[in-house]
Amino acid sequence: MLISRFGSLRGLDHASLEALCACHGIGPAKAAQIKAALELARRVNVEPLRRGQLLRSSGDVYRHYQGRLSGLHRETVYVVLLDARNRILGEAKVSEGSLSAAVVHPRDVFRPVIEKSAAALILVHNHPSGGPTPSAEDVTITERLRAAGEVMGIKVLDHVIIGDGCYTSLLERGHL
Repeated sequence: MLISRFGSLRGLDHASLEALCACHGIGPAKAAQIKAALELARRVNVEPLRRGQLLRSSGDVYRHYQGRLSGLHRETVYVVLLDARNRILGEAKVSEGSLSAAVVHPRDVFRPVIEKSAAALILVHNHPSGGPTPSAEDVTITERLRAAGEVMGIKVLDHVIIGDGCYTSLLERGHL
């Protein structure tokens, strides 16, 4: 009944608690259980980043972040911190914005990079619309970060945009 009412599991996931409670037989406790089950299902699909793990491609980045970022209602931006051999040192959330934009300041991106003495970074963010096509702002901020990193001796290796079941790499598109 719920899937037909909301159109799909993704539609059910996007439904508010109030919308769920408006369904016959669903109260606040059952709505919370449904939301918790959907969150657990999302976490099953998250491939954990492990310190020292080698990132070989934008596909590796996508496999880790797609479960966490796909389906979010706000643009969320992470920076993956890498050593000189492209092994993971850690990650940091650097911005959370609105449905269509997240403000990304170079100082916020490079702060965790400098604190962890990282040699390189990969920027990752989602498009809540589901399409991974880079916006003009995505390309502009990538270029600004690349230039700032060059001054500091920190490589910006890629900027991966996560959509619903797909991704775009600005490196692969020739923007880096």
